[in-house]
Order: sequence, then C-alpha cells, then structure tokens
Amino acid sequence: MKHAVLAAGVLSIAWGWALDVRSSEQAPVASAGAVAAARSPVAGAAPAPPPAAPRPGDVAAFRAATQPLFSETCAQCHNAVDADGGLDVAAFASLESLTSRREGWDQILSKLRSGEMPPAGISRHQAQIDALVQYLERELARADENALPEPGRVTARRLNRTEYTNTIRDLLALEFRADRAFPVDDSGDGFDNIGDVLSVSPILMEKYLAAAEGIAERALATEPLPSPVKVDYTVKFENLRRVARSLVEATHHIDYDAEYELVVGMPGRRPAGSKPVTLRVWVDGTLSHEARIETAVQTIAGVDAYTEQRVRVYLPEGDHVVRMGFVRDEFVATLPEASLENKRANLWLGALGIIGPFPSKQVKPSRQKVLVCDPKSGPACVDKILKRLAQRAYRRPVTAEEVGELTQFVRLATADGRSPEQGIALALQAMLVSPHFLFRIERDPQPADPGQVHRISDVELASRLSYFIWSSMPDDELLSEATRGRLHQPAVLDAQVKRLLGDPRASALAENFAGQWLEIRNLDAIRPDPDLFPSWGPELRDAMREETELFFGALLKADRPLSELIDARYTFLNETLARHYGIPGVEGPEFRRVTLNAAERGGILGHASVLAVSSYPTRTSVVLRGKYVLGNLLGAAPPPPPPDVPALDEQAVSSSASLRQQMEMHRQNAVCASCHSRMDPLGFGLENFDAIGRFRTQDAGQAIDASGTLPSGESFQSPAELRRVLSQMLPDLTRCLTEKMLTYALGRGLEPYDKPTVRAIAQRVTASRTGLRALVHEVTRSLPFQSRRAEAVSASATTR
Repeated sequence: MKHAVLAAGVLSIAWGWALDVRSSEQAPVASAGAVAAARSPVAGAAPAPPPAAPRPGDVAAFRAATQPLFSETCAQCHNAVDADGGLDVAAFASLESLTSRREGWDQILSKLRSGEMPPAGISRHQAQIDALVQYLERELARADENALPEPGRVTARRLNRTEYTNTIRDLLALEFRADRAFPVDDSGDGFDNIGDVLSVSPILMEKYLAAAEGIAERALATEPLPSPVKVDYTVKFENLRRVARSLVEATHHIDYDAEYELVVGMPGRRPAGSKPVTLRVWVDGTLSHEARIETAVQTIAGVDAYTEQRVRVYLPEGDHVVRMGFVRDEFVATLPEASLENKRANLWLGALGIIGPFPSKQVKPSRQKVLVCDPKSGPACVDKILKRLAQRAYRRPVTAEEVGELTQFVRLATADGRSPEQGIALALQAMLVSPHFLFRIERDPQPADPGQVHRISDVELASRLSYFIWSSMPDDELLSEATRGRLHQPAVLDAQVKRLLGDPRASALAENFAGQWLEIRNLDAIRPDPDLFPSWGPELRDAMREETELFFGALLKADRPLSELIDARYTFLNETLARHYGIPGVEGPEFRRVTLNAAERGGILGHASVLAVSSYPTRTSVVLRGKYVLGNLLGAAPPPPPPDVPALDEQAVSSSASLRQQMEMHRQNAVCASCHSRMDPLGFGLENFDAIGRFRTQDAGQAIDASGTLPSGESFQSPAELRRVLSQMLPDLTRCLTEKMLTYALGRGLEPYDKPTVRAIAQRVTASRTGLRALVHEVTRSLPFQSRRAEAVSASATTR
C-alpha cells in the first residue's frame, strides 16, 4: 500500500519536475504574502540615471608609465616576432587598451608584482617597474569604480552530499550519510557546491527515491524493531582487519536506528609483571569507550586466557566502522610478528561481537521534530505538522495549496486503514524528492529584462547564508527574520552572520570550505608506502585532518589575523600527532592547543595534512608542494605542463643525483623554466618534511638543502625563513583566500567582473589586519552575495 501511494505522489512530482526546475529561476513565486514582503525593493526601483561620461584619459601619463619599461625591457621577448607567452606588448600601446584588453593588463600587473617579470637574466629597472605598477593599480581601480554593478548569476543548485546530510540532520534530527548513499559530487573551480556541475543523473534520482523512503520510515519509527541478533567479527576469519600491531577494525551495516552492544574479545595473556594497557573503542572515528585492561587473566564460560569488554552505543542506520586498539602499548612493540596472536605470549584484540537492535529508552528526537502535536487529534493537527515541516524543508513559506497536496497522502493512508503517522511519513517522502527540497532555487522578478540587476529576496538570502556558513538549511530564527523582510538590513544581517558563526554548525566552514581549499579531504585517498612509512594508519590520518580543522576553526572563532595561516606559533595536537611530530608532553586522545617552540614548524605549511596531500606515496615532491603554495595560498597557479615534458627520473633520485640536481636539469628546458622557477624554490623550502610530514635533516643519507630564491629575488635557507618570505606576501594570500571563499559562498566560478569585489574585500581586510571572521562578514555584505542578474547578459562590465 505505502509503495503505491508513494509512487503516485512521486509520479505527480516527476510530471512537473522539468517544468518546475526550468522555470523556477524566472517564474514569479506563488507563495504567502510574507515572501512578497521579503522581496527586495531594488527589483521595482526606478531606473538608474544614465551613465556619466567617462573621465578623459591622460595619454601623457599612460605613455610615461608604460613606454620606458616596454621599450627597454619587455619588447626584447614580447614582440611581434618572438611573442613569448603569446604576448606582444605592441597591443598594449594605447590608453584604450586599459579597457579593451583589461584581462591582459591584469596579468601584466600580477607578473610585475610577483617579480616573475622581467625574468632572470634580463636587466631589472626597478624604478620603471614600480612606476608602472603604481600607475596600473590606480587606473584599473578607477575603471572598476566607474563600472556598472554586475553580480553575476548562480545556476539553480541541487544540494550536494554534505548539504543533503546536514539538511536531513537539522530538518529531522536524523543522521543520514549521503556520502555513502549517493554518487560522488562533481567539483568545479575547486569546490563541490558549484551549481553548474551539480547535475541529476538517473541513478542519483533512484538514490533520492530510496533515501526518501528510508529516511521517512526512520524519522517516524512506525514499524517495531526485530529481535536482537549477534554478528561476530574475528581476526581469524579476517573480517576483523588488523591495521596496526595493536589496532583492528571492522565495518558493519546497521539496519535500524537503535542501541547496540559491542563485545570486545581479547584472547591471550601477558607475562606476569607486564604493565596494564588502555583499551579504546572508536565508532566512525569518535571515541566511545576507554578502559584499563589488567594483565591478570579472566575466564569466561570455562575458556582460559580470554578477557572481554562490553560497550552499549546508539547507532543510526548505515555502515559504521568500529575500531579497537591498545594505546601506549610498549610490550607489543617488543614482540616479533609471529607472536602477536600467541595466547601464551600476548593479550591481543581478536574478536568483535555486535548485538542488537535494542529499543532506546528515550523518545526518538526525529519524532519530536516532526510530530509537534498528536496527528490522531484531527485534520487541524495534520495540517499544522505538514505546513511546518514543508516550510522548513522548502526553506520558505508555503501556500495552502501546497499543504493541501501533502495532506492527500494522509487521507490516502487512513482510507487504507493505516495510521495518520504513516500518512505523514508518506507526505515526508514526497517532500524529500521535491525539487523545492533538493534544489536551492532563486527567482527573477522580471525575467523579461535580461540585463536587470536585483537584490535576491530575504528568504533566498537566508539560504545563501546558512549553506555558506553551516552547509545546511536556515534555522527558525534566520528564516523568521527573512519572512519578516528584515534580513537584508545591514545591522540585522551582521547580527545573524555573527550568530551563525558562533553556532557549532559553523564547523562546516572548516570541514567543507577549508577541507577543499587546503585539499585535506584528499587524506582519505592517499596511500603512503607502508614499507617506507609504517607509522601511517587511520588514527594518524584522522589526527592530521583534525589538527588543520581545529586550527582553521580557532582562527575563525577568534578572528585571528590571516598572517597566522603562515606563521602561527601554535597548533592543535593529541598524543598520536605529537609523537609523530616529536613534540613531548602531550598525552591522551584529546586535542589541545600546543605552543610551538622549535622554529621548524609554524602555520599550515607545517601541518602534516598539507604536507602529505602534496607528496607522492613514496617520496616528497617539490613540484607538487610548490604548485600547492602558488595555487592555494598565493592565487597564482601555474598552467598545466606541456604534453611533451620528460618525466623525472625516479631511479636517479637519491642515487646518481639528488632531487635538487634532477630538478635543476629539468629546468634547463626553457619551456619548463618559466613555471619551475616559481614552483621549485617553494617546494625545496619544505623539503625538511618527509612525505607524511615528519621533520628530517637528511634524505637517503644526503643532507637536505632547503634553500631557495624566488623570481622576485627573496631568498631563504629553511622552512622558517620561507615562512618569513611568505608572510611578506600577505596581500596575495588575502586576495587568494577572498577568491576561494567568494567562489564557495556563491556556488559559481568567479568572472572578470568579480575582480573589483575581490579587490575591495581583500584591501579592507588587509588594511584592518582582521581575519577569517571579518572576511566572512565582508563576503556576505558584497554585491554578488546579495544580488543577481536575470538571464544572459554580456559578461563585460559597462562603464559610465
């Protein structure tokens, strides 16, 4: 019965799916009056005054700033015959080129600022370079000030897997792992929340249908639990995996949200006088149990040399990884491999039993979220439940017609002899496959005017805010401010941003934004060679990720200066990571702030997470690390290498030639030198860290040379001196971080017309010496974040 009802509901949605999504960005909203009140008055404002005449250009000043450097230096290589890099400076000889060739001028300015141009071997007339840089900064900024506002346009976006997971959590107080249930999201411009790449495939639609049914059933818990059963995992049968000498794990699928008992079996004994060990049990990376295990042998049911621990945990439906380990196990380090599972020589982790499900003694939070009154009391309560649920699921006010469509599911269920709760579960399934839930839809009030710029509605702004900071839906307070038409007011907006940043859900910025910007999500995909790096394992990997997320979160919470990304003299460690770094005095699994006394580490470039994801499985890579610094921190990513570039001779490295010697030979190719002169010095500055982030002074018996000289002339001899050089590039770091955060916040790639916004935000943050928190506020106040234009319009900015 329930499948037939659901099929009917889904079919009715599917018939209107294409029309709904296609027209959703243009058609006017047919919703409650509160939405109309929240609509920006900008959309209906009087036309803007005609553009003012452009300010006359000073031809003499243009020639004085450009001709000396162009004629004496640049034209040697960038002329009509050679045109190195595809550039002929003759095309930039007129004042008009400042607007007609704006992107080319931006590139020229960037290369002059960074010191890449003029290249090594060409005379540098610093006074001429400084004069041109100052002139371009002034004139290009003035051109930006005279440009008409262009906020761009964001494609209707479906929720990505992280957003879906978090939205279900906040909508229904239910854990659902979309990363395990749905296909991997495509990424664009470095992030997986970009609207243009978030398509809906047939297989994803099938997953949505299956997920909606399962989530609705779990949320309302309308079916009784089955009798408990036990599933056993053992090392002997290899379904309990040994991931380290004293660490094992198993993956188990849970079919019902309920309580379960974990039974940890430890066969064997240790010699008399052995020290006790500490047992820890983690579920999905979270510590669930810790116990001191004595060496005295216990017997259970007549079985000699067997110790057991039982742990009661609540597990939601889905796959779970249970990990068990002895920590600070000094005895096992002395044993040969063959004796690890010898019951007369060692106490070892040999079995895991999982028993359940058991009913929970507490009322399920998801039922409390959904059933705000007793649906058996009548239609008024059912309407109240569905209206509130739909408003939160669709993230906007809903009409009486929309509520009426949902109540049909309850009537069909009760007519078939089922309970009102089961009918509400069917209505919830329909909501979860609606495009109003799956997509973040923004509408244009006047779609017939493709050039019109308008402020988005307050309810649309609420979703932009919450999915930017929380990767989740707006809460009741944020949505209330939006439906009252107050959210766009600067004071209200700033107060809400401050509140959202103070909420624990703001950790999503560290996990999702920083995780993708700094690429630490890739930790799950890297596989360091176990023979070369035997200490690598899941506990160390998770600790690396946690360090960087906690560090980013601390900068955000305290609004610390952005310079601390490069030179912070503190980090966050637990015992596992502190031992990896060789830092004494840190014990236990808990992370805490630790002052860095040694000069070798500091900022994110001293984090093992960053160093590991920018290495190969067997060795470090100066190219990967140099490219990482350029692209992720300085916003100057090099182009892809030409297809005919020879590969590095892996056999020669550390044998017939050092890595540095190999790279120097590689740079003898003139085509390669243009990029490697920027990348390689940065990578060599990090060579004191191996492929999993441990500090070292030698590699394969050869002393490490961590010195380098950048194209701009700055030199360094060590990682600490490299940090000093990078700290002097704070404006570049701020601009790069602004670009990354604005891209993430908007859900689209940046265009040339976004550069004035990026430049203005970066300048204000740099001048105020504020940090991440201020940057978030600046992004939310910006024109692109609060506005959009209608359908296709020229990407080039129109000047007054």
